[in-house]
Amino acid sequence: MSDFLGLFSDDNSQNTENQNNQSTSSNQGNATSSTSQDSQNSQSGQNDGSLQLHKEELDITKNSVDAGDVVISKDVVEEQKTVDVPVMHEEVVITRTPMNNERSDSSSISQETITIPVSQEQVEVNKYAVTTEEISASKRQVEETQQVQETLKREEAHVDTTGNVNVVSDASSFSDINNS
Repeated sequence: MSDFLGLFSDDNSQNTENQNNQSTSSNQGNATSSTSQDSQNSQSGQNDGSLQLHKEELDITKNSVDAGDVVISKDVVEEQKTVDVPVMHEEVVITRTPMNNERSDSSSISQETITIPVSQEQVEVNKYAVTTEEISASKRQVEETQQVQETLKREEAHVDTTGNVNVVSDASSFSDINNS
């Protein structure tokens, strides 16, 4: 029998081998048939049989695992800063003015000292801390799609015939037997 509804195949070499095995078995006086289903049907007296087909399906679960840690710390970094600061200071200017030898009011010549205080600005550097920015950290959940690949098994039904056997089937029930 050729391809049955595109789903079952009849392998002539396999049928011939099954026939040879059957004739060899009967020649040896063994009462068992060539297939296990035939032996089950003949022993129990059944005319019908059924075969359940199974397939694997994926059971996907997600587990929370430790992905690592994020540590936020701060370090002290030193840098040299050069700043130009304008400073004031006083200078003493000495000016000599000729007097044309005029008579003085004082009668004696004595030693005299004049003290002129001179001041200047002196740069004093102090440091203080200011807040430049604040860094905060929080967690958020981000959903992404991860592709998982797995090989699944399924059972397929094959009909092999031995001898001159006609197989009649309801076409609608077997229309997609291997892809359901």
